[in-house]
Amino acid sequence: MVEFTLWEILRNLLLALRWTVALSLVAFIGGALVGLALLVARLAMPRAERLVAGYVQLFQGTPLLMQLFFLFFGLSGLGLSLSNWTAAAIALTLYSSAFFTEIWRGCVNAVPKGQWEASSALAMNLGEQLRHVIGPQALRVAVPPTVGFAVQIIKGTALASVIGFAELTKTGSTIANATFRPFTVFAFVALLYFALCFPVSLWARSLERKLHGHA
Repeated sequence: MVEFTLWEILRNLLLALRWTVALSLVAFIGGALVGLALLVARLAMPRAERLVAGYVQLFQGTPLLMQLFFLFFGLSGLGLSLSNWTAAAIALTLYSSAFFTEIWRGCVNAVPKGQWEASSALAMNLGEQLRHVIGPQALRVAVPPTVGFAVQIIKGTALASVIGFAELTKTGSTIANATFRPFTVFAFVALLYFALCFPVSLWARSLERKLHGHA
């Protein structure tokens, strides 16, 4: 058994927290960019509808844990070896992009059809419609589910521990095994996850009020 003070436990967890934040940002930004591209493709090219729908169903319909295993262990069996950081970043990006695509599709569909018709009557192309008419209205609807899923991404990074990525949960498990103090260690882990997620939720509520205040 290794003797760690409370400060040493917390310090090591805070160091690991950097990787959780980094992975969350990569997954959110990458997933948002891919999700937005898929949404635009879905709107602009009717032929892409089935392909995008299949993509969404694939990544929504399979566990994130399985996707991590496939990218890290499965591809290595085919001769393509990825680091645990790369595998986790790709898996979380693809997984989150599927959800963002579907969330934002629902938000765009929530905009009344008359808005599309009115903007078309003004000879706007799809990009102009999304930028000036549809996008601002869909944004007001999209904030709560988007930020809600961002919180899920932060918590979902914990699954990267199963492929050896030393984020917060993995580091917590290592320290708990070394110190035989699982309650103390995982209490700190839970508090750090809460410290990440709660401000994001508060910011979402504030942003939602501002957007609806300017409706």
